[in-house]
Amino acid sequence: MNFSPDYGKTPLTYDEVSALTPLFRRAQREPDKQSIYQIEQSIENAVGEKLVLAVASGKLGLFDLLSDYFLRRLHSDLYGDIWVWAGKYRTRELNIGVAPELIATQVRQAFDNILYRWEETDDWNAHQLGITVHAELVHIHPFTDGNGRTTRLLANLVFLSAQTELDLCLYDWNLDKPTYITLLREYDQHRDSTDLACFVQTRPFI
Repeated sequence: MNFSPDYGKTPLTYDEVSALTPLFRRAQREPDKQSIYQIEQSIENAVGEKLVLAVASGKLGLFDLLSDYFLRRLHSDLYGDIWVWAGKYRTRELNIGVAPELIATQVRQAFDNILYRWEETDDWNAHQLGITVHAELVHIHPFTDGNGRTTRLLANLVFLSAQTELDLCLYDWNLDKPTYITLLREYDQHRDSTDLACFVQTRPFI
């Protein structure tokens, strides 16, 4: 799946322009959606590389990653140079995700439940653990935008942290988008990540 949208030179909407940080607006006089996407991608690459190395070296562990604080900080690191909503849970009701007033509680409960199940049962391997984190956060849809990019990166960090093998892997997100979306929607119904984890393949860390 290619997550790169075909924006071309599509201009931003009024609401999108209003959500840009003042500093970014001054630096980018007339940004279009494609140019912003490319900047976001560049930031993700830099942030992702830094965090992956931190996890691989043991500086970040599962208890660090699976926290409300880290999730919001990760989102802020990815989007804070561009958008005013970076690192803040959404306050608007959408046709996806949970109600805004439930987001913080459900994020914390999800992380607590996932950590408990990981430590106390043999239900998941490392591969399924990361995918479960991704799917659960997509279900909650905590942020105004950037949920997919943030939760896929977090899934990789969790997966990497949970592995005990010498040959480490990351997820390969180059997959069939319609099937991926269908499996995420199925997870919303039964909250079982088995099929989604089987679908998402891996690639070598190095």
